[in-house]
Amino acid sequence: MAINKYMRAALRALSYAEPDVKKNYRLLRTAETAAKAPKLRSLYRTWEHRVLNGTHEVPVRIFLPGQETNHRLPVLLFFHGGGWVTGNIESYSPVCRALAQAVGCVVASVDYRLAPEYPFPTGLEDCYCAMQELLKNPWLLRARREDVTVIGDSAGGNLAAAASLMAFARGGLIPERQILIYPATADDHSENSPFPSVHENGEGYLLTSKRVCDYMDLYLPDGESRRDPYAAPLNAPDLSKQPRTLVITAEYDPLRDEGEAYARRLREAGVPTQLYRMPDALHGFFSLPTRFSQVRRAHRLIRGFLPPADERGDAR
Repeated sequence: MAINKYMRAALRALSYAEPDVKKNYRLLRTAETAAKAPKLRSLYRTWEHRVLNGTHEVPVRIFLPGQETNHRLPVLLFFHGGGWVTGNIESYSPVCRALAQAVGCVVASVDYRLAPEYPFPTGLEDCYCAMQELLKNPWLLRARREDVTVIGDSAGGNLAAAASLMAFARGGLIPERQILIYPATADDHSENSPFPSVHENGEGYLLTSKRVCDYMDLYLPDGESRRDPYAAPLNAPDLSKQPRTLVITAEYDPLRDEGEAYARRLREAGVPTQLYRMPDALHGFFSLPTRFSQVRRAHRLIRGFLPPADERGDAR
């Protein structure tokens, strides 16, 4: 359904009423977890795992689909959104559970450390360590390395792209595929941004350009680090060794154009890349319940991007 004038007016009212992220990020974290965390954990087939990043244990929650199969299941290593400041495996459990069910895959959700307590690159290093462990030990999830795809939404899409860049630079293991859902890829979301979507959708569509700037101030307090390709993947000089990629953007999203620019850069570098702009969608739509058509369509796109069952072989 297109955004009509009444819905647009409501969105503008909600956008103008947004709290100050820099002052209230702890409150926002608590509110998000309370609103989105599953009320009945017993409905979820999950188990907990830990990944070591130095002396820190990074929690990883594993979601299993309900259906049984003789084939190996695809594995999605999931990095959640929230501007690098909010979100966690509790608030994203409904998203990951729905993804596992709809796609018929295993989802491994990473609870990376958040800014401003842990600014760049701490959360990214947590994600990178989780990615390397899973790629080195895919048998932990009855999978093979080629079954593993890294995926993230918003800030999580930024972390997924950055972790793949980091793997190439460090000589680490690179996943076969990456899925970037309305990812943050650029370093400037101010009035000086070169992307029209920042100016066209930067107010009145829930996520504002001001909020993106506030998130980046908390995640990247050192202004120089904003130009680092691990913070802004669009600044990477070479994308030719990146994994096969699916980018999904949202029509009414200030981050739309930078996500699409990253897809074009990947294509120009010779990386097989699919790009889909979700019509009539706002930033954050992937966290909505599955009754929303945009969520179901995104699940279909992800399912179609992954290798079919007959190419994955037996699970034994």
